[in-house]
Amino acid sequence: MQLKHEVASGGIAPGPESKLDHQGLETVSPGQQHLPLGAIGGTTYVSGQLLVQQTAYKLSDKIFSFSPETFDLDQAVQEWSRAGEKNAHGEATTVVPLQTRAGAGTFALGYIFSKDFDLRKRHIPQTLLAPSLSLRHLRSALDQLSLLYGVASPFVAHIAAADYSAHDGLITEYESALQIAEDLGLGLVSSVSAYEAQHMSLLATLLATLLPTLHVYDGLRIARETLRVVDALSEAAIAEIYKKIAKEAGALNKRLDTAGKVVELLRLFNAELGTSYAPFEYHGHEAPELVLVVFGSAEAQLAKQVVNSLAADGKKVGAVNVRIYRPFIEEAFLEALPESVRQIAVLGQVRDAVAVDDASVQSALYSDVLAAVSFADRWLQEPAVVDVKYAASTVHTPSSIASIILRLSSKDGQESISVALPALEQARQYTFWDVDNSAAVAAPSAVGKLLAREFPSNIYVHEVFDNLVQGGAVRTDIRSSEKPIEAPFAVEEADVVFVGEEKLLKDVDIVKGSKSGGKLILRLPGFKEDDLEKRIPASARKQIREKGLELFVLDSSYSPALEKDAQLLTQLAFLRVARPEITLEQLTKLGEVAQDQVILTELADALQQALKKVEVAAAWSEAAAEGLARPLAQGLKPTSFVPFQKDEPEAALKLNSWQEAAKGLVFKEAYSTQVDLRPDLTVKTFTVHVKENRRLTPLDYDRNIFHIEFDLGDSGLTYNIGEALGIHADNDPQQVLEFIDFYGLNADDLVQVPSREDPSISETRTVYQSLVQNIDILGKPPKRFFESLAEFATDETEKKKLAFLGGKEGADEFKRLSEVDTVTYVDVLQTFTSAHPPFADLVRIVAPLKRREYSIASAQAVTPTSVALMIVVVDWVDTKGRKRIGQATRYLSQLEVGAAVTVSVKPSVTKLPAKDTAPLIMAGLGTGLAPYRAFVQYRAMQKAQGKEIGPILLYMGSRHRREEYLYGEEWEAYLDAGVITLLGAAFSRDQPQKIYIQDRMRQTLPDIIKAYIHQEGSFYMCGPPWPVPDVTAVLEEAIAADAKESGRKVDPRKEIERLKEAGRYVLEVY
Repeated sequence: MQLKHEVASGGIAPGPESKLDHQGLETVSPGQQHLPLGAIGGTTYVSGQLLVQQTAYKLSDKIFSFSPETFDLDQAVQEWSRAGEKNAHGEATTVVPLQTRAGAGTFALGYIFSKDFDLRKRHIPQTLLAPSLSLRHLRSALDQLSLLYGVASPFVAHIAAADYSAHDGLITEYESALQIAEDLGLGLVSSVSAYEAQHMSLLATLLATLLPTLHVYDGLRIARETLRVVDALSEAAIAEIYKKIAKEAGALNKRLDTAGKVVELLRLFNAELGTSYAPFEYHGHEAPELVLVVFGSAEAQLAKQVVNSLAADGKKVGAVNVRIYRPFIEEAFLEALPESVRQIAVLGQVRDAVAVDDASVQSALYSDVLAAVSFADRWLQEPAVVDVKYAASTVHTPSSIASIILRLSSKDGQESISVALPALEQARQYTFWDVDNSAAVAAPSAVGKLLAREFPSNIYVHEVFDNLVQGGAVRTDIRSSEKPIEAPFAVEEADVVFVGEEKLLKDVDIVKGSKSGGKLILRLPGFKEDDLEKRIPASARKQIREKGLELFVLDSSYSPALEKDAQLLTQLAFLRVARPEITLEQLTKLGEVAQDQVILTELADALQQALKKVEVAAAWSEAAAEGLARPLAQGLKPTSFVPFQKDEPEAALKLNSWQEAAKGLVFKEAYSTQVDLRPDLTVKTFTVHVKENRRLTPLDYDRNIFHIEFDLGDSGLTYNIGEALGIHADNDPQQVLEFIDFYGLNADDLVQVPSREDPSISETRTVYQSLVQNIDILGKPPKRFFESLAEFATDETEKKKLAFLGGKEGADEFKRLSEVDTVTYVDVLQTFTSAHPPFADLVRIVAPLKRREYSIASAQAVTPTSVALMIVVVDWVDTKGRKRIGQATRYLSQLEVGAAVTVSVKPSVTKLPAKDTAPLIMAGLGTGLAPYRAFVQYRAMQKAQGKEIGPILLYMGSRHRREEYLYGEEWEAYLDAGVITLLGAAFSRDQPQKIYIQDRMRQTLPDIIKAYIHQEGSFYMCGPPWPVPDVTAVLEEAIAADAKESGRKVDPRKEIERLKEAGRYVLEVY
């Protein structure tokens, strides 16, 4: 992939049909889309399972769900119900989650036949969502429903064919649905593909007006594969079609039996949708001798394509796909069979391998086919009917289906054949392998969303999780095709294979799935060419050589930044190898790249060194297997639909005394004690140490502005240009001790207090620790504190006063106390002494301490082991003559060199432009210069490396040059070195007339026009908000002046809005 920065022609336009949410290069998992009900329709990227839920929600009164937690069979309908989305009947559908257990289904039965049931809803369908594993527990309820169906509401059950086997993991299981439908006289419809899942859901709901109906679909692959559906019905269309056909169905000839009514209803359905669905659908040679009869989603898809392929080669074979299994319409089945057939093979599923080998066990489908053929009189010589049984755990492929056909039809006993589907010849296929807790685990799905923008491509994304390999492994298959394809099986010949965890090569035969002449990418952190053969197993090396694969190694440890952005790195590395024609600019046009263009550019540059093509030695073809190595697995067995949850929550340790605390510290293993840096924090924190703390302004000056720099040491902290550093500051210890004395507390008592970052989490601290590190006792109380404190006041006068200050009528006085008197929690408690809540209640009504964020004044690329801030101490004198100092700036200004500080990193809107040659126009007031110091540092480094950089116009504003020329010597040096092009310093009080930053900008208006408009630069401003209107006015003047000179009509305000949207007008005010 040529990750270059010049604009390339022939960019890929975003596909307007995609409705997926985008983050970075996209992060969305198949089967987990969160789409509004109204967003589904027309051309849409969805999964079959989502289409089933859409139909169920739109047509149902209630949905009874038996979805296991990780199956997500009801995730969408629950979201729509909570959002109050309306169904076709004008109400929000109620979703009732239930557990699969003995007697399951009685709740639904009780509702349908309740005495209190609203008879006006008797015509509205009731729906059940469940996996096939639940059917055995629903049998008794379905039996009763079937017997009483004449007085029941229409009932449809959408069944995802999914069960769990201790030996084989998740399996696609149809047998229980077929058996229960036959035994209880239920209707049964099958979806062959995700494309038709919506139609079959609708058809099954219509059939439910005649008899209780099951709609069965593949719950493992087809239902969960994300793909592009070009003609999905909208919610309005579903409602309209259902109401129209249901009305027509009510007028069907009463003399028709159930099978006759089903045929008529299907005819009405086809006429309305313009489709040609049939109870049994034939494919293949026009005069076949062998016909395969199949039921099931993947089975039907594969049989159709395989027999068509074989028939095109002259083989007299065909297949009948069973769409409506119950009622089994014998006339329709016999009509689907060509007269030339001599052998009928029923591909019938049974429970397991034992049943396959048991001659006394017949598949459910075989019994029906045998009966229909035996009682027919259309053949002079009756075709032979054979039962080709397979276990539910069997995973079919084109080759396996072809082998079955060949074994039955071949006279020479040939039992195996390799078949490639013609539809896949023009498709690009990719496979990703990784452990499921990898930082880049979402990268494949993100790549899928990126490729989905490549209109008119059809993208198919499917994940398989195996919790038993390497503690949790995941395989993601992606297929990209200009035409729709049906390939319900794992990728067998991948153009590119990406392996994110090298250990998987020792457990799974990954290389086997590569296409000859394809490409293989291995992520090998700390890569050294001498160690390559040691890190790749001999069997893998041999296949790499024999298949003629191009081998690429991605060393993600090349830079700390690469490890931090592992997901984005994986996507870029894959695209560089798999789609080298896509440029960085085209990614930007697609809207798939991360918002931070600088990070993307830095990663793209670093990739030049981190991704290397490695020569495959000829000797690898003779590599011998190591020792007695165990056989490699041929793939992953799906054991879950989600990553393995490796962390089991432990019960919270309750401490009542120091003795209990000591036990947890001494016997860490027994008490599961973990030593972490602030594990309660919702942000990732780091411990850094003060490296430098120096005042920038003179000691006799009334403003203390200081530069503080932290040594990162081995903290692992990384930051990007423009980000902010969060300081988790402590309260002043002396003031805390004074409050403890005033309030009558014991500083060493243990208490439970809310975490400062997440109040829903409690932690055990001493009273002193909690007041220093958790509770904002020295901060400004909000209005609700007065209201809460009033409940504890014992003096009626104070109670009324506190209630007054906490109510609407006391708004003016509260505002005076807060903004003029700047009272703290302590001040209020000292004023209203009768309000003395116990400490446990006090920590509940006092807000927790919050971290304070400051713009970073350094670039890590220049100072890799440190991070710098520029801060002004916030101080004032209150109405009582007391000097007050801000909590965080007091804490920071008093820190000595070597002091440990807890910090975190926060992203910011202030970013460098994507192009190094783009001009920078920066306006910083006071400490607002901090982020621009980082900008200039970085550009200076680029210039020193010989790179071309754009002009830099730096405008700064402060009071006096002598006292507040912050980093003045650095700016002058950068100006002399040609890094800074223009330095506009405005010292407002150094002359009789005040000069502000906007004045300096106006004086250099031609420079701004050239840099900002002609050279397409970016404008940044950081500092207090008051100058924003005046500074913006100068930019508008520049736009207007340039427009006038060029004879164009431009609205400066609208142009500023456009620049803001383009990221070229960035404000960070505080």
